[in-house]
Amino acid sequence: MKISVVGGGYVGLVTGACFAQLGHDVTIIEIDSDKVKSINNNQSPIYEIGLDLLLKQHTGNNLSASTSFDLLATADIIFICVGTPPKPDGSSDLSYIESASSSIGTALKNKSSYCCVVVKSTVPPGTTEKNVRPAVLKTSGKSEDAIGFAMNPEFLREGRAVEDFMHPDRIVIGSNDLRAGKQVALVYQGISAPVIHTGLSGAEMIKYTSNAFLATKISFSNEIGNICKHLGIDVYEVMNGVGYDPRIGPLFLNAGAGFGGSCFPKDVSALVSLAKDAGENPVLLQSVLTINEQQPHRMIALLLEKLGTVSGKRITILGLAFKDNTDDIRDSCAIPVIRDLLQKGARVSAYDPMAVPNMQQIFPEIEYCSCATDALVGSDGCLVMTEWPEFSRLDKEFDLMAHRVIIEGRRILTCNGVEGICW
Repeated sequence: MKISVVGGGYVGLVTGACFAQLGHDVTIIEIDSDKVKSINNNQSPIYEIGLDLLLKQHTGNNLSASTSFDLLATADIIFICVGTPPKPDGSSDLSYIESASSSIGTALKNKSSYCCVVVKSTVPPGTTEKNVRPAVLKTSGKSEDAIGFAMNPEFLREGRAVEDFMHPDRIVIGSNDLRAGKQVALVYQGISAPVIHTGLSGAEMIKYTSNAFLATKISFSNEIGNICKHLGIDVYEVMNGVGYDPRIGPLFLNAGAGFGGSCFPKDVSALVSLAKDAGENPVLLQSVLTINEQQPHRMIALLLEKLGTVSGKRITILGLAFKDNTDDIRDSCAIPVIRDLLQKGARVSAYDPMAVPNMQQIFPEIEYCSCATDALVGSDGCLVMTEWPEFSRLDKEFDLMAHRVIIEGRRILTCNGVEGICW
């Protein structure tokens, strides 16, 4: 098929490259001309394992990028992969979705053949039906039998997105129109996974519910970890035993500094906002967010117990990305920790294998190092915020510290003399 992907960010770029790998003819529409240039030069603007290889294999063949929405007129199917950032009240900002929908409709005005518009962005239930569909039909001037609408949520882990796309645990397709649902299913031919067909709002709610449940498992594990810390119990032993229960499972039970990234914080907040608008009081989901907001600051509290004060002292942060294998710092737990340290007068040195350029945009005043060793020299304390595998090999490097005070927010280190945030 001829596929167009509107939005060349984490989701859009991976989606486009993987559809090209499946043999489709893909065009990515992106308003950022620098991103377009980078993609067309076989250079991924984001760090994602396997993505560079896909770009080299397909760019110039069956994959290209452009800033022109006019190219949408040739597409059989269009995927909307634009951002839905949170508003100050936690609800989703749908302005990018609405703008993309209007532009898509304008581009389809003179198209004679059937086209399906698919929302892949994470959106509140009702968005495809009440926002996307009317905007596309209005600006295109077409009837519903000429344009189909579907919702196809993504379940991609950053750092492992290509693998997740090609080997998903399920493919969810929401549509209120049989033809549109079949059209979306066809583009996934060649991928072996259960296909779940739902209504539009059902598919939208599946994505929110999945992320909210995983975030809940993390905050639950952290609360148990905080209790275990006071009782002198290893929470990892506890959750390992709990995870063998097939009703619970072992995933997302690792206690630590909390969750971050572009999905969990935003989507749980949006679900809380949706619930309140519906007249519900989402006590559990609000607690999930509260625990997560408080968790990173427990590392500062532990550090203060060890050092008394951090004013004027050199504190090392290892790991700036919200997780390993990505350069994404959105809602990274390192951000509130660094901010708190600076407010308390600390001198902060930091290292991350991939995320330094992005964090420099937020904290240009701290010292960024090219390796963990340089960041540790003369340090009075070290906080490990991201589970990068290379950190697990650190040992004698900590002897370069002025005071060997090491606190983990992720259980990654194997050396002695380390204390965990909740173990």
